[in-house]
Amino acid sequence: MKTAQISEQVALLPWRGEAEERPSLAVPPDPMPLLLRRRFRKRWRWVGAFADNLIVFAANVQVGPAAMTFWGIWDRERRRLWEGARRDFPGRRRQVSMPGRSARVRAGSIEFDLEFDRGFPIESMCPNGEGGYTWTRKEAGMPVHGEVRIGRRTSALDGLGVMDDSAGYHRRYTSWKWSAGVGAARDGRKVAWNLVTGINDPPVDSERAIWVAGQPTEPGPVDFQGLGSILFEDESRLNFSAETKRSHHEGIPLLARSDYEAPFGTFSGSLNGLPLDSALGVMEAHDAVW
Repeated sequence: MKTAQISEQVALLPWRGEAEERPSLAVPPDPMPLLLRRRFRKRWRWVGAFADNLIVFAANVQVGPAAMTFWGIWDRERRRLWEGARRDFPGRRRQVSMPGRSARVRAGSIEFDLEFDRGFPIESMCPNGEGGYTWTRKEAGMPVHGEVRIGRRTSALDGLGVMDDSAGYHRRYTSWKWSAGVGAARDGRKVAWNLVTGINDPPVDSERAIWVAGQPTEPGPVDFQGLGSILFEDESRLNFSAETKRSHHEGIPLLARSDYEAPFGTFSGSLNGLPLDSALGVMEAHDAVW
């Protein structure tokens, strides 16, 4: 794709809507070039499953030619976290695989298998610096079922899920705060959310979404108060209480650096004016040089 064409098409953004309506820039499942105007392609899939007994998550991440996976299990009954991460190389057996709407982890004595039902996803494309762009599909609040095996102990998981598929040509330095979660409103309706600042966050046509009884709507911009709460435009507040935390500070020489903190736990308060009864989810702060 020529630079002039890229600039013309990026000018069409931001965009949010059905897949068949998106601008004619390469996004998954179409192949995306490894490089665009000296920017490496970045892409990832992150999934989370939230239940009364367990919180489980896994991710596949690629930054240019480099790839890594990570996963975690928070046992809410035993109050214990198991987690793992490693770089992937050609020919190396991957610990994390995510075919279709499933997620599978095989890491020594730790195994889990998850199956996500279909929900109501949103898609967004946004400019990212001069000539760059990002695409994401977010889906939250759909049922998820599976099994988690830790040594000789097997536990069933029946909860609600979150799926994050993202790809694009981001700025060399990117910093964001993000939260996703699932739960129930005080009136009994199921709720879920995807909220962010620093990436895919224009005033409208962003990746922000709140699902109520399965139907997504877009709230206005939000203000993260550290990783303790999120303030909405109507001055309602989503409060967070951490139960566990995953963090890493990693680098690939001459290519990338990642400083990442992601606590998991419970939420209370109000979701853009809708009072919550109960909710589980994640908060995240990420500074990346990639």
